[in-house]
Amino acid sequence: MTNEVLDLITQLRAGSMTLEEVADQFRQRSWPRTGKRTAGNYKELAAAAQEDPDPYVPGSFDDVTAAYHRGELSDAEYDTLAHAMAEAKSAS
Repeated sequence: MTNEVLDLITQLRAGSMTLEEVADQFRQRSWPRTGKRTAGNYKELAAAAQEDPDPYVPGSFDDVTAAYHRGELSDAEYDTLAHAMAEAKSAS
């Protein structure tokens, strides 16, 4: 199974795509929704604290965050890609 986000990060690292080209792809793609519904009150917050963390979603921004934590992306690259992903989500 292919993962478009990981493929784009790999191409960025290999130099076959520029950061702006990858960011453009991030702006154009549809991002899967991750995370749970936000708690509305203290009781819901307490219940949510007892639940397992959100699962990893392949092809989501989880892949970018993981690459950043592995040292594969600089702070500036991560910020650029995060802004591009936010633009895509705002547009949809």
